[in-house]
Amino acid sequence: MEVKIGVQHAPREIVLESGLSAEELEAVVADALTGKTQLLSLTDIKGRKVLIPTDRLSYVDIGEPSVRKVGFGAA
Repeated sequence: MEVKIGVQHAPREIVLESGLSAEELEAVVADALTGKTQLLSLTDIKGRKVLIPTDRLSYVDIGEPSVRKVGFGAA
């Protein structure tokens, strides 16, 4: 699942591919925004961990699962 995260005072958004479902990602983000945790903590499919202070979050965009394309087919 592709996740895009906007961070206040940062020129670029953070983009990562997560192994979690949309519902699981939404629950993690909701916990961070309701104050249950001080950090939004996500791990991408390559094992890289991203920690973002919840008071710096601008937005979280949870996209559709990405499908890897193989071959020379047209887009």
